[in-house]
Amino acid sequence: MTAAVREAADAGWVVCDGCRMITYRRRLARALGVCSGCGRHARLSATERLRQLLDPGSETPLEPAAVVEDPLSFVDRLPYRDRLRQARTDTGLDEAVRCVRGTILGHPLAAAVMDFNFLGGSLGSAVGERIACAARVALRERVPLLLVTASGGARMQEGALALMQMVKTSQSMAELDEAGILTITVVTDPTYGGTAASFATLADVIVAEPGARIGFAGPRVIEQTIKSRLPEGFQTAEFTLGRGLIDGVVPRAALRATLGRLLGLVRPGQCPADPPAARRTLIREVDRIPTREPWASVRNARATGRPTTLDYLGGVLDEFHELHGDRLGGDCPAVVGGLGRFRDQPVVVVGHEKGRDTASRVARNFGMPSPAGNRKAHRLMRLAAKLRVPLLTFVDTPGAYPGVEAEEGGQAWAIAENIRYLATLPVPVVTVITGEGGSGGALALAVADRVLALEHAVYSVISPEGCAAILWNRQDAAPLAAAALGLDARELLGRGIVDAIVAEPEGGAQADPAGAVAAVRDALSEALDELRGYDPNKLVSLRRCRFQRFGLAREVRS
Repeated sequence: MTAAVREAADAGWVVCDGCRMITYRRRLARALGVCSGCGRHARLSATERLRQLLDPGSETPLEPAAVVEDPLSFVDRLPYRDRLRQARTDTGLDEAVRCVRGTILGHPLAAAVMDFNFLGGSLGSAVGERIACAARVALRERVPLLLVTASGGARMQEGALALMQMVKTSQSMAELDEAGILTITVVTDPTYGGTAASFATLADVIVAEPGARIGFAGPRVIEQTIKSRLPEGFQTAEFTLGRGLIDGVVPRAALRATLGRLLGLVRPGQCPADPPAARRTLIREVDRIPTREPWASVRNARATGRPTTLDYLGGVLDEFHELHGDRLGGDCPAVVGGLGRFRDQPVVVVGHEKGRDTASRVARNFGMPSPAGNRKAHRLMRLAAKLRVPLLTFVDTPGAYPGVEAEEGGQAWAIAENIRYLATLPVPVVTVITGEGGSGGALALAVADRVLALEHAVYSVISPEGCAAILWNRQDAAPLAAAALGLDARELLGRGIVDAIVAEPEGGAQADPAGAVAAVRDALSEALDELRGYDPNKLVSLRRCRFQRFGLAREVRS
């Protein structure tokens, strides 16, 4: 610390570690520790963090089990016991994490908040036991678990016992998964080593403060190992978001509201035991569907101006919070999804997103998912199963992306995993084909208890153009291929490929997007009401039977 910095600190001023701007300490506190010059989020103590996040007066400390304090009688430059004593004096804490019950915007939860000021937030036996204690409280009281991480890694002074805390805390997260209890991590700067490689990255939802660094190995270790400088922004929140490893970057001022919204999305609904019947919108009789030229249906399904999945999510759901990434290294923009509420009930939603104009369509890859998109969908399917809530999927894609990178990334494997997993999902699944249902890219989201299609939607093993190029050996035969493929709504309903049709407004969904969204909302209400009351085993059994019968000799429905 320079003399100038010491003098500023003594006078009640703070020097930003990012831009070196000097700010009055009280002003920085009013800004929640965020520099007005560069936006850097300064580190907070666990006490400050709890004060910012929890409802006033709601905090109740948890009482963890006692642990061995100095199992190795470790000494480096100082005895470990002396280091602990000094950390307690400096921070006023007895360990590197505070665990409490509390509420955020009225929603109850258990919380474990780490403090980097206490021995670098290192994960030792006491920290591991406290994280496990918070998880046990969440399990017993069936409330979400919130983790706020700040750690340099496992605590070296406790040797292999510190390493075992990675297992202890990961097991605790697994128990919450088995019980269907939501877990949320807020990553703060820094989160490294054993903490990042265990409980911190196992949560259902992971958000990070701007600029927060997260990873297994620290940058100095990496640079020393590879003998090369790291790219700008490496391991930051923004870097990991772009690689599908976290769900969002949330400024500190918005963090409490974001957490409250997430907690509210999974709260139990107040749906009555016997809700009033939804308006009957599903068409199940083939003769009620007009006969149309299949190629006209194809062109209608692709029409600019039809509502996209994000339009449907915005109009169908009461609330929606988008989640990002496959947690394996990618976040495909052609697939969107997250947590929502439908008729005051929690749901998980996922669908293809084409975009609305040329720029957004290019950015969304025209709704063609990469392997990361299908794996993101798979992650959301698992979340629906864990939380035991319905899964709603929206299909509108020309097909899975057929590029070199997609093949290198295992496109076929990603599609196959989705199809297999959907067949076993123990919650109601409803699919709506809103535009194009192209091949395996569509099917990867469409193994459902109820498969609905909009009146002008199409669903096919291949695009008409692709079929024409292969079998007719000419592109202008696409209309002939469309007729031969039986891809329009009337054909699909007659063959039982879809269970029901949703009528579109006059002129198609593109002529009245709001009307189309309202029709889909009514159709989903009707379909979900039909699936109410089925136990998980029955749902899976009926879904498997639905798909096992395809291709068997039988009469076409009329």
